[in-house]
Amino acid sequence: MAPERMTHKPRILLLHGSLRDVSYSRLANEEAARILRRFGCETRVFDPRGLPLVDSEEDSHPKVRELRDLVIWAEGMVWCSPERHGAMTGLMKTQIDWLPLSLGGVRPTQGKTLAVMQVSGGSQSFNAVNQMRILGRWMRLITIPNQSSVAKAWLEFEEDGRMKPSSYYDRIVDVMEELVKFTLLTRERAGYLVDRYSERKETAADVSARVGQRNM
Repeated sequence: MAPERMTHKPRILLLHGSLRDVSYSRLANEEAARILRRFGCETRVFDPRGLPLVDSEEDSHPKVRELRDLVIWAEGMVWCSPERHGAMTGLMKTQIDWLPLSLGGVRPTQGKTLAVMQVSGGSQSFNAVNQMRILGRWMRLITIPNQSSVAKAWLEFEEDGRMKPSSYYDRIVDVMEELVKFTLLTRERAGYLVDRYSERKETAADVSARVGQRNM
């Protein structure tokens, strides 16, 4: 039976990878959030200040709980990181590392959509978005084909934090539009798309073991 059609606004969570007062990854995400709202989405931007390093605190830490609750709430995500030493930042990786594949019977990321973006201080590069794509697949997210890489990001924003009109801005619009389309197309079918034989087999074995214990 086909699932009941979802009519609520697509819920999109945006994560950025810098704590600087003038963080271009945060500004790019805020611009992306404005675009997403114009496309009819509900957006939330996670503030990573105060998020501890993985394994330095228990997962009951308030910032960890906040992040995980937001990921469970979201139907899609945007990850935007600066490129530092040819890679995403440690802060970006920390946020992703706090997300488990399974949490109390819930799979927080599986079957949800993902768009990846990066900002660079110099020439255009794709190292950070390529890394985030690998992590997106590992987290069983539906990572959309399009992506954004903003070169010399310090030249692309006004003093008020808004992004200047440019081909970089147009690409972010393209990426957000594609994210919305993939989210709408897959959110009712995510369970089917990510259903796996190996997981069904494992679940069946667990159920069989529990039944066997009760009959002992």
